Amino acid sequence: MEFKHYSVMLRECMAALAPERGGIFVDCTAGGGGHSLEIAKRLPEGSRLICLDRDDDAIAACTERLAQYKDKCTVVKSNFSDIALALDELGIDKIDGALWDLGVSSHQLDDAERGFSYMHDAPLDMRMDKSGALSAKDVVNGYSEKELARIISDYGEERFASKIAYNIAKAREQGEIETTLQLSEIITSSIPVSSRKREAQHPAKRTFQAIRIEVNAELSVIKPSIEAAIERMAPGGRAAIITFHSGEDRIVKQTLVHLADPCECPKSFPVCVCGKRPQVKLLGKKPTLPSDEELKENPRSRSAKLRAAEKI
Repeated sequence: MEFKHYSVMLRECMAALAPERGGIFVDCTAGGGGHSLEIAKRLPEGSRLICLDRDDDAIAACTERLAQYKDKCTVVKSNFSDIALALDELGIDKIDGALWDLGVSSHQLDDAERGFSYMHDAPLDMRMDKSGALSAKDVVNGYSEKELARIISDYGEERFASKIAYNIAKAREQGEIETTLQLSEIITSSIPVSSRKREAQHPAKRTFQAIRIEVNAELSVIKPSIEAAIERMAPGGRAAIITFHSGEDRIVKQTLVHLADPCECPKSFPVCVCGKRPQVKLLGKKPTLPSDEELKENPRSRSAKLRAAEKI
């Protein structure tokens, strides 16, 4: 299947990163290489782009897409949580910019065999890295009813989480739940008809999102990855992060705000005595949202938010 992925807020990301400044940039979630390609186009001679992704399909697609810029681009299979290790292995000390496009790609959603979609029947999988140990099937069949309710509520913000978890637990008593449509039907039947009629989105969307986040440990790696990148960033370097989920955005916002104001002194103190100094300045108090034009072209970008900061 051809790797397709709409590069969300491409123009806004380039404005935030300003790769034409030159230096070493990292696309922490390269995917099909859409953002990477735009960065590569703008990099002056002598600059370098490192592209990270943990999905083998993405690695192949990104490598092909950047073929004409292979002299300045290096594609590496790596989770963005390991950005420091990846840079160490490449002998890179400092970087001048980093981009994160969090969440699942359009290709992963549209490739039925990957098991991300509630619209197509496929084995329950949802692993971004196909070599990963934990799959959606493991979560659905192995987690306790209480744990399922927790992740569906916390990661999916699903108000019927307890009912869905209960029905999953009951259904698996008759045998393992193995496919996406099996799970989708259980979820749909757990939500009152009146609620289903009021919402435009598929009733299984939030639960599938929650299970995907759990399988790929998506939220736990965001903060350490941003901190590691900022630690390796030269003064004037830029960080740009796109989120699609309130949990992601909350972590990104809190991380950047803390990096911009890490002082732990009581507010009553006239001067800072803790010694912790700001590492970044925020580029805008509020996140950048997709334009109306982009929303028409790609409705999937409607929940996207872009936050950016500059290393001091």
